[in-house]
Amino acid sequence: MTEAGMQRTASRVFAALLASDDASMTSAELSERLSISPAAVSGAVRYLTQVSMVSRERDPGSRRDRYRLHNQIWYASLTQRDSVLTRWEQALREGVESLGRDTPAGARVAETVAFFEFLQKELLSLLDRWKEHRETLTPNPGNASRRPEDA
Repeated sequence: MTEAGMQRTASRVFAALLASDDASMTSAELSERLSISPAAVSGAVRYLTQVSMVSRERDPGSRRDRYRLHNQIWYASLTQRDSVLTRWEQALREGVESLGRDTPAGARVAETVAFFEFLQKELLSLLDRWKEHRETLTPNPGNASRRPEDA
């Protein structure tokens, strides 16, 4: 995860949640498991929450927060990236118009727009195929009732 650009501590927190049976832990559990300070856990969770990979819940009957991975984390993450690509495309289209299609810079930006259009179309198709494929998988106890649409 760090090689892909995620902060080191956030990567470790994400990996700990991913490897836990119920995909959730408290700050104290994460701090103990990873041998990091509660402040480091807080910063990592803040980042993971901002990028919609983790949610914060209250332990029933307690004042402690529990951090949980979202259902279908990769599906949800890629679906969210689709909206980011749309915003990038719009900004890049404006760039093409500002630079002029006939200029070298305008042509480069236009090719970038075409790339993102292609990527977005393929991503949507890929996500649809994943939903179909997921139906063929044997459900495991941790997500037997969770479906891609729940993400």
